[in-house]
Amino acid sequence: MKPEEKLKIALALDELNVDVIEVGFPAASEGEFSAAKMIADQGLKAEVCGMGRGVIADIDSVAKAGCKSIHLVIPSSDLHIRYKLGKSREDVLSIVEKCVRYAKSYGLIVELSAEDASRSDEAFLEEFFRKGVNNGADRLCICDTVGVLTPSKAYKLFSNIAGRFPEKIVSVHCHDDFGLAVANSIAAVEAGARQVHATVNGLGERAGNAALEEIAVTLKILYGYEVKLNLAKIYEVSQLVSRITGVSIPPNKAIVGDNAFTHESGIHTHGILKNPLTYEPIPPEIVGRRRRLVAGKHAGRHGIEAILKDMGLNPTKEQLEEIFQRVKTMGDKGRKVTDTDLRVIAENVMGIPKARFVTLEELVVVTGDKITPTASIKLRFKDRVVQAAAIGVGPVDAAMNAAKAALNLLEPIKLDRYEVEAISGGTDAIVEVSVVLSKGDRTVTSYSAREDIVIASIEALLEGANLLLGGVGNG
Repeated sequence: MKPEEKLKIALALDELNVDVIEVGFPAASEGEFSAAKMIADQGLKAEVCGMGRGVIADIDSVAKAGCKSIHLVIPSSDLHIRYKLGKSREDVLSIVEKCVRYAKSYGLIVELSAEDASRSDEAFLEEFFRKGVNNGADRLCICDTVGVLTPSKAYKLFSNIAGRFPEKIVSVHCHDDFGLAVANSIAAVEAGARQVHATVNGLGERAGNAALEEIAVTLKILYGYEVKLNLAKIYEVSQLVSRITGVSIPPNKAIVGDNAFTHESGIHTHGILKNPLTYEPIPPEIVGRRRRLVAGKHAGRHGIEAILKDMGLNPTKEQLEEIFQRVKTMGDKGRKVTDTDLRVIAENVMGIPKARFVTLEELVVVTGDKITPTASIKLRFKDRVVQAAAIGVGPVDAAMNAAKAALNLLEPIKLDRYEVEAISGGTDAIVEVSVVLSKGDRTVTSYSAREDIVIASIEALLEGANLLLGGVGNG
């Protein structure tokens, strides 16, 4: 990430009320140093921390960047000591002593991290931390660097170390190589760890780190811990990080995935409509989300009826049955049934003319070698015409940016997700574009299929906009 992007995320994390923000590795590059200094100069509520190895120059960089604390990472396993450092245990203890003292001379809060602690000899690990504490280390961190702990092993290790250093905050830092980072972090907290290292969306080296959103919500809801994070902002921060890093969030990701609070199954939607607790262990509002009922081959009549009611449509019992059967048929053909599909099916069955609130009057896209892709668009909304222009990284991006700008002159409509898939081969392939749009507490899905990806994208966007501008949708 660029320094400005890191700053945006740091400001969002500060609003989320995290205790410590590790802003990067200032010694790694000019950009990393610049980002750390830029964030440190903001006067955030959170403690701004910089990462450094057991190297004097790294400590200098953290201090000069203006960080309040240092995450001092020094290997403790024989594997790392021998093969990575080419040193002995005694050499490492000497490095710990020298570097902790040096960092403290700057007035830094020192969090001493034992890298690869989960594969370290426990007696030496205690000696490693004792050396740090005796020279001024403020916090101690056990790193499961390659994610090899299990919850039972994590509990035992953290219980032992936390018990030997009761006066110090012991931190847990887990990686997700076996998919156990969150489970191991929770086990560590149960055993006495008082700080958890986590990343938004579980981003990190290789398979990633423990996911902040999963740990925070688990501790709050399943363990009843007081979590000072502003959980209602978790989804917003998750989306910001995804946009800036370009790393998409899997739909089935806990807490922040698109499907986390989406219900299609008839059994589930029937229960949800009676009492949300039947199939929602987490109230979506707690994490800034909304419940969504969707149509599809697994949907039940109650769910489809509820969605249609949100759209302002009240079919008769016979009409509902026909709509239900058509949805099932469409789903059996492998098609995802979007909100616009359901609306069209219902309007056809009920004999209602298709409502078009916004239509495309004109679209011009200019692109080429050494030309910044630019688009201008003209939309008609009832008797009003709105125009907008925008640039983008390509013709599709430019066209969509222009369309979003024009729509926002009418209503604050947000594009939450954009997906494209080729559904036939060749250079003239038909592409299917699907979008998720929201306005206030309403969310709709729509799609279009065309050979021209630009037109398909605009059509999908306008189909969804017509639902939202017509005051329909489900939240």
